[in-house]
Amino acid sequence: MKKSTSILAFVVTGLFSLRALASLSLTESPGPNDFTLGNGQSATAMLVETNSDPAVIRAAGDLADDVQQVTGFKPTIESETAGGKFLIIAGTLGQSPAIDRLVTAGKLDVTGVRGQWESYVLQIVKQPLPGVDTALVIAGSDRRGTIYGIYTLSEMIGVSPWYWWADVPVKHRSRLALRGDGLRQGPPAVKYRGIFLNDEDWGLRPWAAKTFDPKTGNIGPKTYAKIFELLLRLHANYLWPAMHPGTAAFNSFPADAKLADDYGIVMGSSHCEQMLRNNVSEWDDQKYGDYNFVTNPDGVLKYWEERVRTNGKYENLYTLGMRGIHDGAMPGGGTEREKAERLHTIIADQRAMLARLVNPNVAAVPQIFCPYKEVLPLYQLMPDIPDDITIVWPDDNYGYVRQFSNARERARSGGAGGYYHVSYWGRPHDYLWLCSTPPALIAEEMTKAYDYGANRVWMLNVGDLKPAELDIEFFLKLAWNTHAWDGTNTYDLLEKQFARRLGREAAPELTAIMAEYYRLNFQRKPEHMGFPDKNWFTAGEAAQRLAAWSRLVARVDAVGRNLPGDRHNAFFELVGYPVR
Repeated sequence: MKKSTSILAFVVTGLFSLRALASLSLTESPGPNDFTLGNGQSATAMLVETNSDPAVIRAAGDLADDVQQVTGFKPTIESETAGGKFLIIAGTLGQSPAIDRLVTAGKLDVTGVRGQWESYVLQIVKQPLPGVDTALVIAGSDRRGTIYGIYTLSEMIGVSPWYWWADVPVKHRSRLALRGDGLRQGPPAVKYRGIFLNDEDWGLRPWAAKTFDPKTGNIGPKTYAKIFELLLRLHANYLWPAMHPGTAAFNSFPADAKLADDYGIVMGSSHCEQMLRNNVSEWDDQKYGDYNFVTNPDGVLKYWEERVRTNGKYENLYTLGMRGIHDGAMPGGGTEREKAERLHTIIADQRAMLARLVNPNVAAVPQIFCPYKEVLPLYQLMPDIPDDITIVWPDDNYGYVRQFSNARERARSGGAGGYYHVSYWGRPHDYLWLCSTPPALIAEEMTKAYDYGANRVWMLNVGDLKPAELDIEFFLKLAWNTHAWDGTNTYDLLEKQFARRLGREAAPELTAIMAEYYRLNFQRKPEHMGFPDKNWFTAGEAAQRLAAWSRLVARVDAVGRNLPGDRHNAFFELVGYPVR
């Protein structure tokens, strides 16, 4: 009997109009017309030309490792044309001569891909090159488009983006083939999609310092390499690095910025860390003076300029404006109107710096302004900021977006974005331990923001990264195809996550368990239960709550008993631990 696994949701509709390719599916019983990836004795070779971007070459190495994880055989990566019945060809349009020749010959259809942002096609091509019967071509519109195509194939064959960070197991398949003609994806709904590592001193930093990155004693290049890989596997492209007191600044390791570029990641900095700086670690009163633009503008500008000079050659998204050293209000005092005018002056000076050091056409340099907390009323008092700057609207730290673009703001060339929390440290109450923001709330708020023009930047504050895996993936999938959520199918999307990660048999019950987890925690977050003076629950309500959690734990235990042993670690991390 033939085994065939359909790959769901790999064709994104509604993003552009083109001649549809039938979606690819995976089979472990290859037929004569299927494209074989592994035949039980070897794995199909790959062609990645030497003039490809280093980020593409690196990702191709990950694909070779992934095929080996699945089949037991590692494909060779060739830089020149190789013969054989089957061949994988990966490259970027305009950079890969082999792929460009296929387009010219009419063998590769790049309709809707060429010239787009981060788009790609996977297509089966017959007789692509002399001596090759059939190729699987992975062609991207740009370097990240190609990388996403590569990682799409990895996920199709069963390697989860969370194989490392959440120990999702990889099923062994000695024989492996693709059936169908191809698929396309892109461009993404949101241009820049990423995460903010924040409050990392509770888990990520101690773990990296003591376990994974002990040579640095902190979050160093080795840790960031794994974070970059995860982002790309999730089709994300943007990072605000960790920046809490005690964490070494991202740029304190000279290798980090180059490493981000080697992976193809766009670097930025948080709403309180302008111009790629980490103020807590990098501001030095002895060297620069006071961090105050009223009394010491030259020192502050010198500080920002040093970073732009060193990192301006890489792909960055620059945060403009000014706040305090660590998530506090801008120094310098004055009335609200005076502060607003000062911010306007600061932004003008920052843009002059970018024009001088990065690109004379400053409008071509990606820039954001995030009116977070006390900055929002200042923004409302400011003269209009330059049209090309993206305004990134924040939520209220608890999942509700504070402001949406009005008609005038929607007409700006820079557009808008959103900054959203699923982890928060601050007033009135923190929530750093568990991730309990319901996906339905994320979807409702972010699709609303998108419909009001927030399609340039989506940034998610994820705290330690773990245990926010489910919300991270949900958020980033919405950022890729925002209207995949129609207001009714939140848990259908979550169930698909569980089916991919822990198996289809358990997915419905796991989804129901987590739906109840989110419902109970929406009443009151676990971190907010420790305020007895508030009398949140009567004695009867408290008893009902404890009973509900006990029933949920029993359901978790029942699922766990029936899961194969290799799934227990991922199950514990994604469901068992948060519920218990």
